[in-house]
Amino acid sequence: MMRWWMALLLLLPPLHAATKILVTVVEPKTGAPVAGLQASDFTVLDDKTPRRVEAAEFKRETLDLMLLLDTSLAGGLVQPMADDLVSQLQPKEQMAVVAYHSSADLIQDFTSSRELIMRSISQVKYGNEPHVLDALYAALDGGFQNSVFRRVILLLTSGVEGYSRTSLRDVIQLAQRNQVSIYPVYALGSDRSLLEQLARATGGASFNLRELQKAGVKSPGPRVFEVLRAHYTLTVGGNLGLGEKLKVEVARPEKAQVSALPLD
Repeated sequence: MMRWWMALLLLLPPLHAATKILVTVVEPKTGAPVAGLQASDFTVLDDKTPRRVEAAEFKRETLDLMLLLDTSLAGGLVQPMADDLVSQLQPKEQMAVVAYHSSADLIQDFTSSRELIMRSISQVKYGNEPHVLDALYAALDGGFQNSVFRRVILLLTSGVEGYSRTSLRDVIQLAQRNQVSIYPVYALGSDRSLLEQLARATGGASFNLRELQKAGVKSPGPRVFEVLRAHYTLTVGGNLGLGEKLKVEVARPEKAQVSALPLD
């Protein structure tokens, strides 16, 4: 009888369960990461149910990146930004490049060679409509199978979405399942809301190039990568789902861009 009860106890979940959440907090005007926050500064709601934040740790991490480059008819608006972003790679980091318009094509597999990456970008041709969501889904679906470090998609886009077959919800769910954060960098604002939703639901951040320029950021690359590498890891009491109804807020005088990604 004693052995039966001991086996049952081993199968029961621990009395105190906790979940990790990756959270990015950014100044909306300057695009700078917000550091120095404590656990008490965060509020976490899971389907409107408050969850206690037990700890908040600020981290800077090495990245495995996939650059999605807009090569549609409007892609030339942001193409000059590509070299600035690639030049920010650190020695241990690797980047792959996917060129997308009405389809998505891998033009450079993961490499730490800036020269190879820039050469592949310089050879792309521009045309057709931009199918952002289709390209993201294709990149997320097996694109990070051999990744070692934190998984990031850097979406360099004109800011225009064409007519993708894939839904926004499908892209977000796949990104959350594969633990990938999406960071849109865009020039126009016609589909700004979609880009902000992609970032907010995956622990990423969105960057409007015109707004960065107005804020005096002359070279966006360093600022973008400063945010890519910096985030908080929250320890939250209780079990969370995939995060569709997860909301994280920050108590501070100034507004901030806040995003969250539940971690396995």
